[in-house]
Amino acid sequence: MSRDSKGIDINILGREFRVACPEDEQETLLSAATYLDKKMREIRDQGKVIGVERIAVMAALNMAYELLSTQLGGGFDMIEIKRRMSSMEALMDETLAEQNQLFTTP
Repeated sequence: MSRDSKGIDINILGREFRVACPEDEQETLLSAATYLDKKMREIRDQGKVIGVERIAVMAALNMAYELLSTQLGGGFDMIEIKRRMSSMEALMDETLAEQNQLFTTP
């Protein structure tokens, strides 16, 4: 991997972390950190779980459940959608290449 990673500061539950991240992925990382922070604050504010480590584990479990529910029929399987889009894009490229051959003069 030759992409340059730069450090980016993220804040989760009042704690600051410095994370290496390629520049073109920083916005996504910040969104993920904001989402994690929101989930952890929700769990903390319910008052049923005490301790940052336990809150982090519960947030991770909740987020993993959301992801798996989405992938296993409760919603969209993004991996499958991306695979299908790539397949359709390849088919369109192939079809357009054939069409271009029809209109080129020898």
